[in-house]
Amino acid sequence: MKRKSWLQSCLILSLTAVMLAACGGNNGNSGTNASTTESTAASTSEPASTNTNTDDGAALETTDLELIGVRDAQISSQQIIADKLGYFKEAGLNVTSKLIESGPDIGPMVSGGSAAVSIQTNFMDIILKSNGIGVKIVAPLAQIAGTQAVVGAKDLELASAKDLEGKTIGIPNGADVKIAIDNMGKELGVDVSKIKFVNLAPSDAVVALQNGDIDAMAAWEPFITKAIQGGGKFLFSGTKSELPEKQGDVNWMSVHTTIQVTDGYLEKNPNTIKAVLGALKKATDYINDNRDEAIKILAPELHLSEEELKEIMNRNVYSMEVNDTYVNGSNGPAVGEYLESVGNIKSTPESASYHDLSLLQALDATLIKTELK
Repeated sequence: MKRKSWLQSCLILSLTAVMLAACGGNNGNSGTNASTTESTAASTSEPASTNTNTDDGAALETTDLELIGVRDAQISSQQIIADKLGYFKEAGLNVTSKLIESGPDIGPMVSGGSAAVSIQTNFMDIILKSNGIGVKIVAPLAQIAGTQAVVGAKDLELASAKDLEGKTIGIPNGADVKIAIDNMGKELGVDVSKIKFVNLAPSDAVVALQNGDIDAMAAWEPFITKAIQGGGKFLFSGTKSELPEKQGDVNWMSVHTTIQVTDGYLEKNPNTIKAVLGALKKATDYINDNRDEAIKILAPELHLSEEELKEIMNRNVYSMEVNDTYVNGSNGPAVGEYLESVGNIKSTPESASYHDLSLLQALDATLIKTELK
């Protein structure tokens, strides 16, 4: 596959991040600035851990590795917490934790060999696998569909969701939040083809919404929170709805942050990856059990206020469980059909071909609630 074609495919995934922006572009920056921040265990004044074994006594194949993530609460919250609280060190690892600003850039890094271990969305892995890139998801980290949302202008009045027909929604081309819009339309009888979609980057859409140039915007965090702070009205996301005839929980989209490892690295370093998963599990528990403290740690790293970050994180579900929502919702046929329809992939790979959950199961078998299909 030509390099240009591959880059185009990855840029289409402006999420999700992804995801995705969410989905593939799940970051707090609408541009493609690839500046990074590195936080390395070896750079601190504390001595590195001398433990070179996993909890079950298996020797680590290597203690030094680079973990690529995104400066985004949806993508790298656990990565940052594990680094800042020393969970990687406790596992005997010397992790260089690198956060890039543009989520879609991780796809080319994986395919080019510069991101052996990374955190992005499962949608990215579907695209990678469909293009012949050897990579495996080793664990989910968060359900982030709640951050893929539609916000209406402050003067938008809807008697029902059907009133969205004829309205103008600003949305980046190929953004995965369109999945939530399509499923909303199917459930509530809205003819989505009658909605006028205009291609706008999230930051531009926030301004256009405030100026009254569009009726609504569809994007991801932190732009959803920024739009609401500017007077916009939350309408619905992949998991919540405040539409007139539908209030509360919905199942209009599922996309997960995942940690993935290239096939070659995983084959050579299974014990090391298991140790990484153990550190991320501790970080996941910390985020869920100590949310206020986690926000204080994360806010400066993510360049957000604590108030903004609290709103954003409350829309995410931080969990490493492999459950029906993960297996059926974000890896099922509907997702493949969508990615094919927007030109991201030519055919949908089998879920098992881009997963290896054996290390997660060995770490904590209770996290495996259902099997891949």
